[in-house]
Order: sequence, then structure tokens, then C-alpha cells
Amino acid sequence: MARPVVAIVGRPNVGKSTIFNRLIGDRLAIVEDKPGITRDRIYGVSDWNGKSFSVIDTGGIEIDGEDAILKSIRVQAELAIEEADVIVFMCEAKSGLTNADEEVAQILFRSGKPIVLAINKVDNMKRTEDIYEFYSLGIGDPIGISGSHGTGIGDLLDAVTERLPEPVEEEYDEDIIRVALIGRPNVGKSSLVNAILGEERVIVSDVAGTTRDAIDTPFERDGQRYVLIDTAGMRKRGKVYETTEKYSVMRAMRAIERADVVLVVINGEEGIIDQDKHIAGYAHDAGKASIFVVNKWDVVEKDDKTMQNFENTIRDHFLFMSYAPVVFLSALTKQRLQKLLPVVQHVAQQHALRITTHLVNDVVSDAVAINPPPTDKGRRLRINYVTQVAVKPPTIVVFVNDPSLMHFSYERYLENKIRAAFNFEGTPIRLFTRRKSDNEG
Repeated sequence: MARPVVAIVGRPNVGKSTIFNRLIGDRLAIVEDKPGITRDRIYGVSDWNGKSFSVIDTGGIEIDGEDAILKSIRVQAELAIEEADVIVFMCEAKSGLTNADEEVAQILFRSGKPIVLAINKVDNMKRTEDIYEFYSLGIGDPIGISGSHGTGIGDLLDAVTERLPEPVEEEYDEDIIRVALIGRPNVGKSSLVNAILGEERVIVSDVAGTTRDAIDTPFERDGQRYVLIDTAGMRKRGKVYETTEKYSVMRAMRAIERADVVLVVINGEEGIIDQDKHIAGYAHDAGKASIFVVNKWDVVEKDDKTMQNFENTIRDHFLFMSYAPVVFLSALTKQRLQKLLPVVQHVAQQHALRITTHLVNDVVSDAVAINPPPTDKGRRLRINYVTQVAVKPPTIVVFVNDPSLMHFSYERYLENKIRAAFNFEGTPIRLFTRRKSDNEG
């Protein structure tokens, strides 16, 4: 089920990122302590009164050139119009209504999208009176909020969820593998889509995906049915989008959310840049099966060590995704292309793999016998039992005497032992520690 999207838009210094963290419960302010994960997040998930939605913080978008700030604000508004189901238009009470606010209001108003007007920095009773001038924007009732104090956030969430559309149900059967291609511009996603489909393409229909302007392309190969969720070839009019890397991230997020397997496409000729880590990090955070696809391998000068050296570089840059296999190919010449879909099918199976409780308990018991948990101030972690509670990704709960005694390094040790025993190639594993209640077991 695809979540609706809420975008936060406004001029600089109105507190967009603070409100973003408030809406998503500060989840992304404290990310996993794993090396190699880029911390600059602009996308998160929020839940309010049983409704789940994605949140985009457009605050980080910058455009070079003259009138850079106004141009940046305009781009944010345009991106929100393209991507969002509901727009949170943020102004702030301290400096009052500005010309930039009025300009963005006009762009948003013409879009016809539902807009929630939020006035930040209403930090005391005196500031409450400062929101009245914002009625002149003609967008509706302004909601006074304070990012620093957290006041008004509930009212803001109420207004947002009232305007959300109903989530869109997927139309595909469980046995269909949904594959998303993600990557920065010019890594060859469009060419790879065409190469995969080839002359034998078997298209049931071109289904308009929930990602605006994306096309879901169903096809079948060797008895397995797939759907390609294509984010490629979706550059909008003008170079303004081409210079906005985060636009491609927003596009990729919609595709990642709906996929079973994510192909992280890397340009073999250019190598790896930070944007590759941004985009791959979202697939990891979303718990999706992933494969690194190094494209344009035909134009790389090679010797007998080139492939291994490139894979080592990937491992160094993406330490948090050591589970993801690497496929080298050329979409243009179709070199090694035949290796891709079997790997896709394999990691999809691993992503949906379920291990019986007694088998996973045997593995953890052996791991504890080899390396008992360390003591903490004289107290030792005791593992009572372990069970897998979900798939896609495989999610395992470890029931213990006291979760505070589970050190992250020992949790990593258990995860590695479980992965070694059952493979789980291509998929992250989610490991949670819970206190064993008295009425369990």
C-alpha cells in the first residue's frame, strides 16, 4: 500500500527541519550508529490517529545563480506540487508576512493541492496575535505552532490527516516481484529498463503507478512474473530540476516504498559519489532487498583485478549494506545482463524467507555458548527465546531478561550469526530486543 505524501515548503529560516523532525517523532534525528550511512535526511514517515504518511522536508534544496534564495523557494514549491498529496506551507510569526511568503502562496494556491498553513515560532501568548495577518494569503485558517516547544503540532497533524487521500492499494499478486530502479541522473536507468525488457518484452498493460509520471511495466521471464517500477526518464521541464539532486531522491522514495527488490544503479565509468550513498541509504532504511548494479561496465578499462577492486570500493562506501550483492553489466551492449534477473529472484526469496522458531533458537543458543553476553555492572544479559515475527524484511525479536543489557555490538554479533546460518543474502535483517513478560513461555 502506497503512503500519501506530505511536503513542507517555505522560505529559509522558518523552522522547516525542526517541524519535520517533530512530525516524524525525531526518528531521523537519531539514526543508526552504523558507519557509511549519510545522515542528511529529507524524508521520513509519520503516523497520526491511525493514518500513515510520508513527509518530505524541502529545506535542503539549493539552487546556484542570481536570486538564489527566491529561486530555491520557487523550486521547493514546484517540487511539492509535483510530489505531494498535501502541502504544509510554513511561515513564521517573528518576521511576519513577507513578499517571499506571498509569492510561494500564489504558486501553491494555483496548484489546487490541499494546503495547510502553519505559522511557526508562536512561542508565547503575545505571538498568537501575529498570525492574523496571514489570513490575507487566502489559504485558510493559519495554525500557530512552535517547533521549539512542540505546541500546536497536534492541531497541525489533525489538519494534515483530514486532507490526506485514502492510501492506494496495490493491484499485484504476491508472487509478482516488484523491482525499482534507483540512482542519480545519468547512471543509465532508462537504458537498463529497455535492456531488461528487450525485444521479448511481454507487457500485460502499462499501468500508471502511484508515483506521478512513473510507469509500472509488468513482464514475465522464465516463468517468473515481475513489475518494473521505473523512475528513469522523468526529468521535468528546464534545467532547474536537473541541478536539484534531491528531486531524484524524492522520486526514488516513492518507487522504493512499493518495491520488493531495489536496484541501486551506479555509473561504473564515474565511480561512487555521496548522492549514491544517500539514495542507497533510503532503500536500506525502508528494509528492502537490494542489489548494486554497476552499469556502463563496457567502457571501463579493465584488468584481472578491476572488478574485485570496484566491488571492494563499494563495500568500503556502503558498509551498512554489506548484505547486498553486486552485479556488473552494460545496458548498452547487454554484456552480463543475463546475470541480473536470477539475482533479483534470489534476493526476493531471501527477503521473504521465514525461519522456524526452533531453528533460529538453535542458532542463537550456539552463538551464546560460543560467545556469552558480557556482564554490565555485575548483571548479565539472559536470552530466553528468539522468534521471527515478519518477513520483507526478515524481522526477529529476541526476548531477554533486560533489554538495556543488550549492547549494540552483541546485537550485531547475533545478527551476523543468524545471517551466516540462513544466508539472507540481499536483504537487511531487523533485530529487536524485548523484555520477556511473566506470562510468556
